[in-house]
Amino acid sequence: MDDVADRAGVSQMTVSRVMNGKGYISKEVRSRVETAAQEIGYVQNRLARSLRSEQTPLIAVVLPTLGNSVFTDVLSGITDALTQKGFRPVFGVTEYSEDKEEALVRDLLSWRPSGIVLAGLEHSQATRRAISASSVRVAEIMDIDGTPISVAFGMSQRAAGQETAKYMLANGHRRFVYAGSQDGRDLRAAKRLDGFRQVLREAGATLVSEHISSEPSSMVEGRKMTSDILSRPDRPDAIYYSNDDLASGGIMHCLANGISIPDEIAVAGFNGLPFLDALPIQLTTIVTPRYEMGHRAGQFLADVNATSSDATKPHHIDLGFTLHEGETC
Repeated sequence: MDDVADRAGVSQMTVSRVMNGKGYISKEVRSRVETAAQEIGYVQNRLARSLRSEQTPLIAVVLPTLGNSVFTDVLSGITDALTQKGFRPVFGVTEYSEDKEEALVRDLLSWRPSGIVLAGLEHSQATRRAISASSVRVAEIMDIDGTPISVAFGMSQRAAGQETAKYMLANGHRRFVYAGSQDGRDLRAAKRLDGFRQVLREAGATLVSEHISSEPSSMVEGRKMTSDILSRPDRPDAIYYSNDDLASGGIMHCLANGISIPDEIAVAGFNGLPFLDALPIQLTTIVTPRYEMGHRAGQFLADVNATSSDATKPHHIDLGFTLHEGETC
């Protein structure tokens, strides 16, 4: 910082204020300091600063996967909210493994983040103990069907499955197949399936079978699964997919093989992803507030003025969902 100050012709305190974004600094002075820092390759040591203050500008984010644009949208919301308050996200990916989540949480907590974002409400006891011992602020996202550690920003996954089932039944469909992926490790998809099953059972409709692939979710996998489902003798009149990727693959299979949607087979998905607008037929799906979930969670963790009671009392923030009727049911 002495070198930057000398080169810019200012005091070390001025350099500190520019780097930390605190206090009034004129545009001309700020530009001189930033130019001097760039010219000599100076990077502020935030870790040293955090050791003095016992707080880092880091927010840990633990997500199930980055292979699906669902979580890209969530991460965008988190990042936008945090950067407005001078925080930075650091993240890890669990691939829907509880053991990986536990290891990642322990590793990320060792960096003393100011907060942590977790996907879903189901975590191992070891993960919960580590978070409790750290006293870190927690935001959970995507789900409100359960008891959160602190504050959950999401929607009812079970209600989404129920809403889809009611709509498909109302359109005259009675024989269903469920298609999922990830070996069933996606617990939020499992909750949607529970809600879907419940409505079918109450209506006296039939869930012919459940096909759950061990592969990650993708359009290619959805196309393969649909081919298999429709080649069997117990052919359904509707398929409920765990997400839009699989459902879009199902649509592609049907279009390629002259199978009429929804006359011969009805199709429904989940998430309401932007790429659906490019399909030749509009998918019936549940549109989820992915960006808002991330943004609200990021705002909560970045609000350093929130009281400890606000931060620790478990409660849900229901951001809801919308059924997009589409043309496939």
